[in-house]
Amino acid sequence: MSVLVTPNPLREDRDWPPAPPEIAGFHRRMPAYSPTLLLDAPDLAERLGVGRLLVKAETRRMGLPSFKILGASWATYQAICEHVGAPPARWGNINELAARLAYLRPLQLCTATDGNHGRAVAFMARLLGFDAQIFVPAGMAAARIEAMEWEGAKVTMVAGDYDDAVARSAQEAGERCIVVSDTSWPGYETIPAQVIEGYTTIFAEVDEAIAASGLEQPELVVVPMGVGAFMSAAVTHYRSGWHRPVLVGVEPSDANCVQASALAGGLTHVPGPHRSIMVGLNCGQPSPVAWPRLATGVDWFTSVDDDAARQAMRDLADAAVVAGETGAASLAGLVALLADPAAREALGDLSGSCVMVTVTEGATDPDAYERIVGRSHDTVGRVLTAMR
Repeated sequence: MSVLVTPNPLREDRDWPPAPPEIAGFHRRMPAYSPTLLLDAPDLAERLGVGRLLVKAETRRMGLPSFKILGASWATYQAICEHVGAPPARWGNINELAARLAYLRPLQLCTATDGNHGRAVAFMARLLGFDAQIFVPAGMAAARIEAMEWEGAKVTMVAGDYDDAVARSAQEAGERCIVVSDTSWPGYETIPAQVIEGYTTIFAEVDEAIAASGLEQPELVVVPMGVGAFMSAAVTHYRSGWHRPVLVGVEPSDANCVQASALAGGLTHVPGPHRSIMVGLNCGQPSPVAWPRLATGVDWFTSVDDDAARQAMRDLADAAVVAGETGAASLAGLVALLADPAAREALGDLSGSCVMVTVTEGATDPDAYERIVGRSHDTVGRVLTAMR
């Protein structure tokens, strides 16, 4: 098993401004919006030796199997407002918004993706009556491509990795095409920053659920990292208020670009090929717009291999949580952190502490899920009764 656990040598005790307060209200106007579940996993907590293990299960969000629609929807809306020079006239739901924006057609939304972000952008395009063009790296699973095509997107495979797909998508920007990327490059920072803002709704929901249940806030929060946008949202939330848990980032062993950058003291490219089954995290370089928060706000970095992700998928299934390969990364990272002697000494006794892992996707490749877990995702969490 290939595992690397390191403290963040760049960590600073500093404040970051909170996300704009209107984001949550925007998401409430999206179709089928409701907070995702915050689950208690007592058996897993006992096995890991922590007081309580909470699982924020981003496995079904507005009909999609991941959290990505939160960032894609907010960033798309803000990009359209910028494109037309002003917010659209008052609207109450997505159908009214689509009607207000019908005069813009034909308009295309474009992005690069390892799967979930592209589907979220395609979903948003379909809701608004726009076209979608999605660029994907070579070797993407057919199930993920089909999911984007089902949303009406044109999917183009690029020879190379995720970073090559990003470079290709950037070429599409124009008067009739808005690129909605979750990573940034020189001259393209605003939309990726708005994607990050959109993700903060997740942590606001966690606060609300904890307050409603009377639980204590988590003392340690584990978040998966690809280009770092989701972790940047965690830093925005947890480094802008009174509650400041330990933040732990998780990456694949062969695509640990954030960890490598922190250890190198600055943005560093981890060359491919990036072939982890945690495909949503197969990124060679952190997003520059996310990097300042990653560099100063994360406490620990862990990088794990595919075997660890597979075991985490099975462990979460036993806890009645369906987690795809990328979605299980947080638990795999937590297991690695707790098994590291230096980390355990630094963190102290966690037997009475509340820990939270974020599961960022469900079974986005059902066939692969069944091969790894040994049963269909449809049966996880269900009580089967034999009929006589």
